[in-house]
Amino acid sequence: MDKRDSSILYFLLGLYSLMISWYYNHNLIVLLITYIFWPVYLVYELLIGHLAHGMWKEIPLSYFK
Repeated sequence: MDKRDSSILYFLLGLYSLMISWYYNHNLIVLLITYIFWPVYLVYELLIGHLAHGMWKEIPLSYFK
């Protein structure tokens, strides 16, 4: 994987974590903190189970319905 592919993946995972944060919190301050620390936030959400039982795909789909 070259540099460009990894930066696109990094951007998409960051955007995904912002979508998760907005889905659960609806707070701009928390969204800003998530934007700064999104890798930690994404691991946190995985560990506490907010993305279990199909929520990992339901959250992004909820923005396009």
